[in-house]
This record gives sequence, C-alpha cells and structure tokens, in this order.
Amino acid sequence: MAIPSAFIDELVARSDIVDVVSDYVNLAPKGGSYWGLCPFHGEKTASFHVLPDRQLYHCFGCGKGGGVVSFVMELENLPYLDALRLLAKRAGMEFPEGDLDESGRRRRARLLQLNKEAARYFHSQLYGPAGREGLEYLRGRGLSKGIMTRFGLGFAPESWDSLTKAMTDKGFAKGDLLDAGLAVSGKKGGVYDRFRNRVMFPIIDLRGDVIGFGGRVLGDGTPKYLNSPDTPVFNKSRNLFALNLAKTTKLGRIVLTEGYMDTISLYQAGFDCAVASLGTALTADHAKLLSRFTKEVVICYDADAAGVQAANRAIPMLEKTGLKVRVLRVNGAKDPDEFIRKYGPDAFARLLDQSENYVEYNLGQLQSKYDLTDPVQKTEFARAAAEMLAGLDSPVEREVYAGQLSELTGVGKNALLQEIQRSRNQRMRSAKRKQARRDMTPVTQVQPKARQMRYENPRSARAEEGILRLLILDGSLLRETEGLEPDQFSSPYLGKIYEVLRRRIRDGRALQLGMLEGELDRDEIELLADILRQPEALENGKSAMADYRAILDTEQMKRGADDEAALLAAREKYRQKKSI
Repeated sequence: MAIPSAFIDELVARSDIVDVVSDYVNLAPKGGSYWGLCPFHGEKTASFHVLPDRQLYHCFGCGKGGGVVSFVMELENLPYLDALRLLAKRAGMEFPEGDLDESGRRRRARLLQLNKEAARYFHSQLYGPAGREGLEYLRGRGLSKGIMTRFGLGFAPESWDSLTKAMTDKGFAKGDLLDAGLAVSGKKGGVYDRFRNRVMFPIIDLRGDVIGFGGRVLGDGTPKYLNSPDTPVFNKSRNLFALNLAKTTKLGRIVLTEGYMDTISLYQAGFDCAVASLGTALTADHAKLLSRFTKEVVICYDADAAGVQAANRAIPMLEKTGLKVRVLRVNGAKDPDEFIRKYGPDAFARLLDQSENYVEYNLGQLQSKYDLTDPVQKTEFARAAAEMLAGLDSPVEREVYAGQLSELTGVGKNALLQEIQRSRNQRMRSAKRKQARRDMTPVTQVQPKARQMRYENPRSARAEEGILRLLILDGSLLRETEGLEPDQFSSPYLGKIYEVLRRRIRDGRALQLGMLEGELDRDEIELLADILRQPEALENGKSAMADYRAILDTEQMKRGADDEAALLAAREKYRQKKSI
C-alpha cells in the first residue's frame, strides 16, 4: 500500500521512541539514555537500551534493535502497515488507507467482525430456549448476570449448523467461518459448526477485539474444553484470557489461573487481576506478555498433580523475564473457584497474601520427595536444597534461605553456606570451561549480528558503516561522498542502506531510523541500529568521512588487484593445461 512518505515521516516524528517503549517496558534513565528489561527475551539484568537522541533501541542480550515502527512490529507481532496504524491511532492521526495489501487488511477486519457477530449470537442464545441448560450451569457456578454480560458469555446450541446459518444470513460466506475457526469442513464437503452444546467464552485481545472462543461442553462430550484453532487473527500462544481487563488492575500483581471459570470467579469476587492461558501450557511468549503489565505474578493453579507440574514448568519461564513469582497453595479446595465459593473473597485475599515466593515453593516441592525422619534422606535433601540455593544470585537471599534450611534439617547454617558456595564454585568452573571452549573456536571474520548477513571484507565494511553513521548524524556530509556509488561498497547490505540514505537526503527528507523501516527489511534495520549505537564524533565529520572513504577506496583497489591476479592465474593455468 502506497502510504505517503510525508505521513510516515510525520507519524514517526510524533512517536517518540521513549514514550512508545515506555508503554511496554519500565525504563530507567541512565547517562542520557534509558535502560530496561528486554521484552523480546527473558533476562534479570537490564540490557535493553533506548537512545532518545538517535531514536533507536538495542538489546545487548538478544541483539534486536531498530526504530519505533520495528519495535511495535516485533512486540505486537504486527505487519508493517498494521504497526503504522497502531502508531497513528496512538498519535491521533488519521491513517491514509490505500489499495495495495487492501485485501489482507479487509480479510482481517472481516474475520474480526465475524467473531464479534458470533459472540453476539452466542450471548443471545444463552438467554433463549436453546441455552437454558448453559444458563443453569453458569448460575450453578455462582455467576451473576452482570459478570456474564461483562465477559460476554454465551451458548452454542446443540445443532450442526445453527451458527453457520445465522452468520450466512448476515452476509458472511462459509469460507469466512472456516478461516475464523468457527466452522469445520466435513468429509463430504459440507460445513458444520465447530462449537455445539457448549458454554462459550469469547477471547478478547488487548485492543478489545474478539479474536477467538473457548467452549465448555455440557454433558459427557469430549473434549471438555474446546478452543478456536490458530487463525489469521488468533494465536493461542500469544494471548491470555482476560488480560484486556487485568492490564489495568491496581492490585499490583496478576494472578495466573488454569481456566476460564477460575478467572471469572476471581473477577466476580473483586480480584480484577486474573488471567488464564488458552487451552495450552504457559509459553515463553505468555511470560513476556505478562512482564509488560506487571512486576509480580502469583501462580494459582489447581492443587492436583497436574497443577503442581504446570506450576513447576511456569516458574522458570516467568522468572527469566524478571518477574517476581509467587505460588498460591489452594488448601481446602481443588481450585480457586471452589475455594471462593466455600470460604469467600476475604479468605482468598488472605491466602493470596500468604502465597510463597518461588524459592519457598521449590524447596517445599523438593522436601516432599524426602523423608526427613531418615538421617540419610535428610542429608540428601540438605545437599539437593543447597544446590538449588546455589542458583540464587543474591548473597542475602542465600543467607536467609540457608537459615531456614538449617532450622528445617538441623544442619548448621555455616555448613550449608559452605555447601552452597561449593556448588556455586562448581557452576562457575563449568561456565569458565564452556567459555574457554568458545574462546578457542577460531573466528576468521567479524560479522554483523543481523541474520543471514556476512561481511567478506571486515575492514572495508567498518569504514562503510562509519560513512552511513556520519550521513545519518549529519546529512550535509553527503557532499563529501561525491562519486561514491552503492556498488563500490564491499557489503551489498551496506550499499543498499547507503542508496536509501542518499536518496532521502537529496529529497530533503529526514533520516530518523523509524522513517527508514518501510524501505529496509528487518535484518537491515537491525544492522543499521547496531551501527548507529556506535559512538561517532561530528566535530571532525569531514576528516572522518575522508578517512572512511580512503579505507574503502584502498580495500576496493586491493579487491581489484586480487581479482586481476586471480584472473591472470586462471589464464596461466588454462594455458599450461592446453600445452600438455
């Protein structure tokens, strides 16, 4: 779609990268720039860097970098045009719709409209004759009409095609229902409803759009819970049920439950901070998503073996994102919903405040595997617990938990601290051996971090990077590149970027990184962001440009000489072969 270049430039100019990134990441100012935990990979120490003067971000951990548009594209999992639309909405600018890629935009909008209409249909059925059993089920679970309306709960009738007929009557094609995951193709070519005889839970994304559904069967049908498949508008691994509501909670934490009913029951009880995964185990993407909206997550899974196993899987994923993780033990009930109905909201609030941090939880899980009345098993437990505590970075935490472990096992605190340190030393030795092996691995060339890119001539490429950096910092230096053409660059990637910059300078357009993201691909933007974060002094810009050009010219002559020598050698080899 041909978006006017002036619109893109104005949009990026209005979208300060610090302001936009701050919507997703807690940034702290430091030395004229900003730092925070990277939203693209799990980390405990901030390596995500935002430079306001150059309007770019860069992560020293995972290597991702770019401008404001690529940040939104990456984090929201949006194509370029949709990222521009989101930024335009944020900036209060009207987006100039065009024709190119219009079909994809229309398709997405149509599927979202279909999901919205389907949600309305299911909700209306809940209060009709066909939904009587579903309404009784929800009332039996203690839900009020207000909470059912707030979550848009509904009912899918026990019919093969009631939804299909209702939606085709509204002008949607059967192909639309198949694409939205609301219908399934039969073996004989027919189309029938995916959801039948089920209480329906609409899944709503952070922008307020209905993107999918979960359905709980009534009776003995299987599966008990059925969820929408992944579609062009729905990815179950990147969305969480009720996060659109929990993101605004003032309670300072988000409670992670196993299912829709647990989440809804918590809301009805006054806890507007609950979310649930969508028929799948918690993923790393879920953990990153949660870290954008809270600093603390309380895992509130069922008390059965499956719930314990799920919590054990979730803890390390959440911890890697820098979240404070606690685990709530639902004593006296099988799940949070049952606990609240039996004991009330106040009792659950007390239980929530008493939730264990992940260290206490892990120690408790480890302890359950040993009989502490047996001296041998008690010793084994103490050693295993010490090894676990050795993974804590904070010496204060190691000291505190060593004291608790001493009281539990009767082993002296100093002896436990020595065991913990021994285990840490062993880990450090192992890490040093791995690093030494990496250091011994020969590196023949310095390469850019961006995927698929390779510098055949690192010395020339570094000079070419310097030319690009100077041009972005001071476009007037273009006059110092007179006669320099893109094909003279040793790296075609850098040559392409140079051509884009040269054209924009000649057209009198700005060179802010976010404004280039429609003309360069993702890898090229990451490469340019990495180049721009390198220091460059403009006081002697002309002489620096001359130095860079001299290196580029010298390396180009070397390549020419090498090519000529190679050509002469090949001709001589051919001549000798002919003379034999």
